[in-house]
Amino acid sequence: MSKPLIGITTYNAKNSYGRDISAVQHTYIRAVTEAGGIPILIPAILPSDDLNNLYNRLQGILFSGGGDISLKYFAGVQHPSIHQVDEARDVTEISLLRQSVENQKPFLAICRGIQVMNVAMGGTLHTHIPDQVSNSLKHDNEEFKIIAHPVNIAEDSKMAEIFGETLLHVNSLHHQGIKDLASNLRIVGHAPDGVIEAVEIADHPYAIGVQWHPEWLTDQPAMQKLFKSFVDAAGK
Repeated sequence: MSKPLIGITTYNAKNSYGRDISAVQHTYIRAVTEAGGIPILIPAILPSDDLNNLYNRLQGILFSGGGDISLKYFAGVQHPSIHQVDEARDVTEISLLRQSVENQKPFLAICRGIQVMNVAMGGTLHTHIPDQVSNSLKHDNEEFKIIAHPVNIAEDSKMAEIFGETLLHVNSLHHQGIKDLASNLRIVGHAPDGVIEAVEIADHPYAIGVQWHPEWLTDQPAMQKLFKSFVDAAGK
């Protein structure tokens, strides 16, 4: 059986020569490959016709982490910590997310990805958790491999079925997060301070968003199961 093609969203940046590049961390590529998929990088600069053509050839999409979403796409509070806004990426990912929901294409949204998921469906974000969530934990850590806090997963969720457990121990590398939840999303995971860490769409084959970075935690069986379940759903 052929392996499913999994699109991975990328960000726009400049290399050491000042030239424009499309990039993504290798951890996403390895996680998809180890789970049995073939990763295809999605440039965030494609014309809409070409983007749609590529989308139609993919069996699943992984929305990767990265910088902040432009305030033009949701009603958020301006904050000096907003950084790495990439509107070409915003346009690309919001379009792909909405199509994936409408067409029932499996997708996994990670960190920035869960935020894109919420914004694309009509929700809003805290633009800087430390200033906008009372008594919040430190979510904007700098080490991907450090366990920052637990996440409680709803027992009756698709995610609990995937993980095979309802208490996870995760990393945390974000300063923004879901504020007002989009109407078609269900919260299925929280951090101890109440920050939303996991959402899913009930009537979708595979529409899952997590606020942590599971691609750096694939030594955990639960995170291996997450990527394997995603690639398997795409393969169907």
